[in-house]
Amino acid sequence: MAVKKKPAAKKAAVKKSAAKKSVAKKSTAKKAVAKKTVKKSAVKKTAAKKTVKKSAVKKTAAKKTVKKSAAKKRATSASSVVIPPVPSASSLGAARVDVSSTPKPVSQSAPTKPSTPASAPKQGASGKVLGAIIVGIILLAVVVVTRPDSGSDDAAPAPAASESAMPTAEPTPEATSAPVAVVEAPENAVINWKDSAQTIMTLTWKAPGAVDGLVGYKVEAKVNDGEWVVKAEVPTTQLAYDFTKVSEDGATSFRVSSVYSDGQEVAAESFSWGVTFE
Repeated sequence: MAVKKKPAAKKAAVKKSAAKKSVAKKSTAKKAVAKKTVKKSAVKKTAAKKTVKKSAVKKTAAKKTVKKSAAKKRATSASSVVIPPVPSASSLGAARVDVSSTPKPVSQSAPTKPSTPASAPKQGASGKVLGAIIVGIILLAVVVVTRPDSGSDDAAPAPAASESAMPTAEPTPEATSAPVAVVEAPENAVINWKDSAQTIMTLTWKAPGAVDGLVGYKVEAKVNDGEWVVKAEVPTTQLAYDFTKVSEDGATSFRVSSVYSDGQEVAAESFSWGVTFE
């Protein structure tokens, strides 16, 4: 019984070896297929490279064709330019002879003489110039005769003209004019503090009733028993004047006068304040 079992074991071993061989054959077949696939992909890449090279060659050929056509066009345009021939000296001379307007002399025995109308304008022009010179001399003589002598007493003095040209800003008491019949002094002349600190005093007044010939006002001040000092001469449109306090001691007197065109002055009544102003 034991001897009969051995052939079965051999068969199993034979089957296993056959299975191994078939597996090996399959792996070998797979490797061959993979190699063929790699070769095919390599062949495809090579074919793609050849296609790229062919397209590059075609583009280069197209560029060369374009350049050749541009060169042909330039050559054609250059050949189409026509340069006109340069005129020769003989042709120019002939043209000048043809268009010349110089008349030919009729005969050598009869020379041409200047016509009288050509000389007439010259004589007329010289006559006009001579007449203009004579008229100019006559006018100069008239100006010299009628010009006043600078050394004569009848000529108007220059200082009078300059004095009349100078404007006077304000009339002065020395101004002379027709006498003013009615003159009056300013009215209601008073003084009042201008600020709360009592450092500035304002002298105010009213215009007089007699305004005919009135040219302005004169403002005067006197400290203690001194002399009257003119502080300002103002126009008729100004009816006030400011004084500044300089000391609490002493006293200051104020006076305002009307000034008229004939030089008359009429002073209002003066009044004093127990502070020194200026």
